[in-house]
Formats: sequence, structure tokens, C-alpha cells
Amino acid sequence: MKKVTGKSKTKSIQFLSIVRNLLTGIGIFFLACIILALTEQPFWGYHWLGTSKSELKWKPEVIIVLGGGGMPSQSNLMRGWYVGNAAKSFPGATVVVAMPGDISDSLSTPRIMKNELILRGVKPDKIVFEFDGTNTRAQALNCKNLVKMQTPVLLVTSPEHMRRAVLCFRKAGFEKVNGLPAFENALEADLKFDDDKLGGNKTLVPDVGESINARYQLWNHLKYEILIAREIVALAYYRLRGWI
Repeated sequence: MKKVTGKSKTKSIQFLSIVRNLLTGIGIFFLACIILALTEQPFWGYHWLGTSKSELKWKPEVIIVLGGGGMPSQSNLMRGWYVGNAAKSFPGATVVVAMPGDISDSLSTPRIMKNELILRGVKPDKIVFEFDGTNTRAQALNCKNLVKMQTPVLLVTSPEHMRRAVLCFRKAGFEKVNGLPAFENALEADLKFDDDKLGGNKTLVPDVGESINARYQLWNHLKYEILIAREIVALAYYRLRGWI
């Protein structure tokens, strides 16, 4: 039978100590995330990303919607809704659909987005494509081939992406960049309910019908924390590359 030497035992203790400290650190981190999610700070961080660079200073002549996924998808449908409203407010503006895809394919994301915008009242002859860019930097550079640098543009994208998008287009040379973040609207109905009136099993689980925080806000704020963390990393990377 192989004996455990003093040196091996010390290494095992050190390894277990490292694992224990790592798990403790992870636990503290996630506990801090949950506690933070019970406050309003994640929402305001998300709100800041969407509004810090989204002022409307110039009447836009071009509306640029940046791709946010496939079609249909939550992000692109939200952006399409905002583009439709913006096109009604600025009927003379050209709309650039900046989404990668094969525009010869009627089922591609940019073509489906065009159909969505037409349904929302945008004139077909006002819609053009930028279909090569696969990130914000590339989209900004490619849009220089479609739009003059002095032309006032309005960027439409998701709130967490808005700050990076505006900075990217400014860095690429666009002189008059407006931003329109595609925020979701909160449901106006009161979603509270009485658990006991709905029947079912009587258990030791606490009633949550009266707690909007436990049912929705906590989870939404955790989602905001992930979006904010990802965007901070993206902003740092773009800054290091000199793209913003």
C-alpha cells in the first residue's frame, strides 16, 4: 500500500485550500450580485448605457438600424418598431439596414427586416442595405460608403449597445450622430395577485403574489447586470483597439 508522504499531504491541503477559497469567492460574488439586484442600481446602469450618448441634436437625414440578431428576434423587432416611429417623425430620411446577410435571399435577416419596416410604414425606396459588417466597428466603416460624414444620422439599437455605437460612428468620422435606444416599455397593469385565491396546494412556500420584486424585478436586474458586464468588457476592448 502506497504511503502518503508529508510533501504530498501538504500539496493536497494547499489544493483543497485553493478550491475552498475559490468556491467561497464565487459564493460571495453571486451573493453580491443578488443583493445588488434588489436595488435600483442595475436599472440605472442599463439606463445610462442607453441614454448617455443618445441625445437628439440634429434633424436626422439618415436612420441607421444596427443588427441585433436574427429575424424575428426580440432585439430586432424592438429596433424595427423604433425605426418605424422615427421614419414617421422624419419622413424624408433614408433608412439604412446595417445587418449582415445575403440580400439576394428573401429569407435573409436584412430582407425580412426590410419587409418589417415596410409594414411599419417605411417606403421601400427609402431603404438601403449595409450587409457586410459583422460588428459595430465594421458597420460604422461600411456606412461611410453610403452616407456622407457631414450628414446627420440617427442610430437605432438596443440600450446597452447605444453608447458604444455612437462612439464608434463618431470615431469612424461621422460628425452629427444622434442615438435612439430601443427601450422596452413597462407593462402598465398591476400584476399582483392573492396566492390563496388561486387554489392549489397549501405549502410552506411563502406567497409571492404581492411581491413584484421577487417575481420580476430581481430577475430583470440580474439580466441587466449581465448585459452591463458584457458591455463594459466590449467598451474596454474597443477603447484598447482605438475604435472608440
